[in-house]
Amino acid sequence: MFKLVGFVTAAVMSFAPVFAAAQGTPGAALRPVQGQTIISSELPAAQFTFGKEFRYVGSQRLNLYGTADAEQHLFARSAKNGTVERFYWVQFEHFYATNTYTYDYPADHTTRFADLKFVYDVKSFPDYAAGQREDPKSDGAAIARLLAEHNLAFPRRAARVRMFHLPTPDRRSEVMIIYGEALPDNSAVPVRLGGVDLEKEAPAFAGRMVERARKDLTIHPR
Repeated sequence: MFKLVGFVTAAVMSFAPVFAAAQGTPGAALRPVQGQTIISSELPAAQFTFGKEFRYVGSQRLNLYGTADAEQHLFARSAKNGTVERFYWVQFEHFYATNTYTYDYPADHTTRFADLKFVYDVKSFPDYAAGQREDPKSDGAAIARLLAEHNLAFPRRAARVRMFHLPTPDRRSEVMIIYGEALPDNSAVPVRLGGVDLEKEAPAFAGRMVERARKDLTIHPR
């Protein structure tokens, strides 16, 4: 998930919504999935294992604006009506050799899985599903279409933890993990258009979200 800044030769990453053109890349090899585990041989070399209540929905590879390659995987737990109640969206991404862009994130909040450091933010939204579909060319719209192929959909009121790890010193590759939950209609968690920074407005809830994100995800470096 990247943001192009004018015509400069570096891409500065931010936690603001970023929309990128997403097109499938037929024939590209995807990281294998065995049961509850994504096996990554590089960038980073690690195994990502998810709790047994999550069903593997599927994967796809995207070309983002001709600038970066993104590989998406999705695990979800859903209600009988097809609305996703909890999910993990994993995205391995790197810039093509045709540019010199890099990723950069503020390190206000960090957490570790084994030896891998992640920066993260926690936000809530009044209509997460609609937000992903706003730009039909975005990576969010692409993951929403993957859900739709399986008769599933993101929730409306939702909170999510978004985590980024940069596996190489040149900062040209990243893995993004988004853990999300549906919020009940009567939830006291604040929601507003554009998203609410829960680390500022509901820090106790934000802490519990991070704990739940960690509870059902184990990362073993290889």
